[in-house]
Amino acid sequence: MPEEDSRIDHFVLEYRKTNFDGLPRLKGEQRWELVDYIKATQYTLSGLRFDTKYMNLRVQACNKAVAGEYSDPVTLETK
Repeated sequence: MPEEDSRIDHFVLEYRKTNFDGLPRLKGEQRWELVDYIKATQYTLSGLRFDTKYMNLRVQACNKAVAGEYSDPVTLETK
C-alpha cells in the first residue's frame, strides 16, 4: 500500500477472459471478473487455466469517498 498519509484505501482489479487469436472482442461482449478491496500492491489471481489469454486486465485505486480512473488495460497470458 502507499504511505500512511496516502488517500488510497484499496484497489479494485477487473479482468475479462478470452481464449482466441485475433483482435480483442468488443467492449461488453465478455463480462468483467471483479476482485475488490485489495489492500496490497501485489495480488495473485487464482483459478486461471493454462494456455488461456486473459485480456483487458485493469486496476483502479479507491479511497473511502470515490474511485479513481482505471489504469490502461494490459494483457496477461498463461502458458
